[in-house]
This record gives sequence, structure tokens and C-alpha cells, in this order.
Amino acid sequence: MIDQGKHNVLGVQVNAIDYAAAVDKILAAAREQRPLAVTALAVHGVMTGVQDKAHGARLNAFDLVTPDGQPVRWALNSLYHAQLADRVYGPDLTLKVLEACAEEGLPVYLYGSTEATLERLSGKLLDRLPALKIAGREPSKFRPATPGEPEEIAARIEASGARVVLVGLGCPRQEVFVYAMRDLINAPLLAVGAAFDYHAGQLRKPPPWMQKRGLEWLWRLGLEPGRLWKRYLLLNPAYLARLGAQKTRLWRATPPSPATAKLESFAV
Repeated sequence: MIDQGKHNVLGVQVNAIDYAAAVDKILAAAREQRPLAVTALAVHGVMTGVQDKAHGARLNAFDLVTPDGQPVRWALNSLYHAQLADRVYGPDLTLKVLEACAEEGLPVYLYGSTEATLERLSGKLLDRLPALKIAGREPSKFRPATPGEPEEIAARIEASGARVVLVGLGCPRQEVFVYAMRDLINAPLLAVGAAFDYHAGQLRKPPPWMQKRGLEWLWRLGLEPGRLWKRYLLLNPAYLARLGAQKTRLWRATPPSPATAKLESFAV
């Protein structure tokens, strides 16, 4: 089990951690019914924090930020000699947390995406983990929250008895949601990225050799070129350039001030 704490990657604080330690942190919070904000960041997630200082400050307020992408793991190994053998990939972390919840009888809540996806996801998860308790599910409204709505959502989740909340709203909406809701819900909230679509069988995973070599972005680009070309063809080179500058000390990756994290509204 590896847990070396947080390290600065382009100004975003990322945990040098492995799957076992990440699951242990999440399950401990679930058992104790205490808040825990969790996300898994690949290059795109890190770069959203670089380009938007307010969002970077929100990310740095998370309790656990795992290195979702291989380039983020490589950064931790190169800058801090973390010696991480693997990334902590959001969909796989999600499944490991669900397996542990099923084993311990801890109910989970699914928030985000569409009702059709949640229905398909619930069926797939229960086929794989018959002992899993799904306390509730709630699709995204795809609009900004109205006054009092966050408290209403939190009350529904709390009333369900859920001990872990999975949030699938896409990056960066899901991280904004988790940041805003963290203090309203006494359970870990996990921003799970594309995990809902993967585990619902709606998005194909790349072959293991592509994942190992950090080429998942190329696979995703091939599946959704119109939507993702800017994300990967512009952000990936920018990430590498900034990482090189941070490593050679040509650029100081200063984390944004926590005061910039103020949030007036967010999408539900």
C-alpha cells in the first residue's frame, strides 16, 4: 500500500497513491459517515485546473486526487521519485470501491448522467456484484442549480442511507458538484468521470497495451473526434511543455490561492 501524500503537478495537488490506499481512505470515510471529496485526474483534468485558477483552487481543496492518467503518474515519478507502478484509473477505482462496498454491505448512490444510462449501469453492476446495495440513483438535470436545490439533493441522498456517492457528470462539472456538495453530505463523494458509461457498456475501453503506454487519449479521440479533438490535440502538448518547464525550474508551478475557489453557481 502506497500513500505518499499530495504533490504539486503544474500547481494542482495530486496524491502519489495506489489503488489499495485510495480504496482504504474512501472506505474508512464511508464506515465513519464523514465527508470526503475524491476525484481522479488525467491530463485534461489537471489542465482545467491550470487554465482556470478558481477551478484549480477547488481541486486543491479535494481530500483525495488520484493520478488517473499515465502522464500524471509519470509526472509524480519524474518530479518526486514516487515510484508508482500504476496509475489509479477512475473507472477501475470505482469498481474496486463498489466491490468493497458490496463486501461490507455499504449502500451506494448513483448521481449524474441520464436515467437510461443509470438504469443500464445499475443492471450491469448488480449482475457483476449481486450483493451490492444501490440506495438510490438520480440523473443530472443538465442545468444550473436553483436556490435551495443543493440542500434538497443532499437531503435525498442522506435519506437513502447511502454511504458512498458516485458522481458522473463529466469533467469539470463533476468536480465542481463534489466541491459544492462536500459539506452537505456525510459520505465520500467520488467524481468518477467516464466510469458510468464504461460500466454501463456504452463506452469501449482501449486495449491494455494502449492504457499502459498512456495512449488512452488516442483511443478516445478515435471514438469521439468531433467532441474531443481540442481536449487532446491542444491540451496534451501544453501539459508536456509545462511539465518540462516545472521539472527544469524554468516555470514555478504555484498553486492558486484558496480564496479564488469561490463558487456562485454550479450544474446539477
